Formats: sequence, C-alpha cells, structure tokens
Amino acid sequence: MATEFYSDYTDLQLAGLLSQGDRLAYTEIFERYSMLLIAHAYKLLADQDAANDVVQDVLLNLWQKRERLDLNTSLSAYLYTATRNRIFNRKSHQKIVDRYADTMIAYMEGTHTNSDDFVREKELTAMIEKEIRALPEKMREVFILYKMEDLSYKEIADRLGITDRTARQQVYNALKILKTKIDIYLSLFPFL
Repeated sequence: MATEFYSDYTDLQLAGLLSQGDRLAYTEIFERYSMLLIAHAYKLLADQDAANDVVQDVLLNLWQKRERLDLNTSLSAYLYTATRNRIFNRKSHQKIVDRYADTMIAYMEGTHTNSDDFVREKELTAMIEKEIRALPEKMREVFILYKMEDLSYKEIADRLGITDRTARQQVYNALKILKTKIDIYLSLFPFL
C-alpha cells in the first residue's frame, strides 16, 4: 500500500507534500495525529463527541488551507495549538451564546428589572427570535428542544428519531449561526 511508504516520511516532508495537494500525505498526517489529538481534546473537553468534532474540524481545516500552510513550528505543535485554539474558541462561543440565550429566556419569563434593561432585552429577544426562526427547520426544532424545553441530546434524539451526535451537532451549528448574528448586537451593547 502506498501509505506505508508515507509512514517513513518526517512531518516536515509530509507538510511539504500536503502543501502540494498530496492526498496520501494528508491521509498519513490524519492517521498519525487524529487519535493523539482526540485524546488531547478529550482531556480539555471531557466530551468524546465534542473532542471528535474539534479534531475533525482542525484536520479538515488543515486540508483546506494546505496551499497556504506556513509552518513556523513543527507539524505536531501546529496541530496541537490549532486543536487547543479551536477548543477555547468553542468554549468562549458557547459561554457568550448561552449568556444571551439565558437573557432572552429570563426576559421571556418576566425577570427583567429596569426600563433600560427592558428595552435592550426586548431588542435582543426580538433579534434572537428572528434569527431562531431563520434557522433551517430541523436545526431550529432541535435548538428549541435543547434550549427552551431543556431536553438532553439523548431525549431530543429519541423524540426526533436522530442520533445523539446529530442532535449535538445541530445545536452546535445553531449556536454558531446565532453567535455571528448576536456579535453585532453585542458590539453595540456589550454591558448586557
């Protein structure tokens, strides 16, 4: 098999071949690092599915940016750093979206306090509701079950006849979409 030959290459050689679009070099990098990166991601996330998703994103991104790949360090250091950064971005993104989704829910439950907060929360709520309505139908349904009805991924999967992983991915994708929309509002009202 041709990949056995690639297993003899150094990371530097593989990176050079990767930048030229060599799929077998990419396959070797994937096989060499995917399990190590997943173990690393799992230590930081304590969630196997999330760890798999992060590493899949990192390795896909490596392939997509192969022609512009400029390693100032070793390939392994690059991959570990990319994985760590992806995890931190994911956690930070999740905290921001959760915070503002909670604000929306609190408003909808009537726990707002003063008139300035009321106006800002009303605007935020309207914007979030609009963006939730704009999500693709299945994604919207999963997101509402997760955030509004507080169902677990397993409960959502059972109710909709999908896998836990699909439910988790749909929520992640919805949060990613909503974050980009919310960021604009947050830049105007960062003190909410």
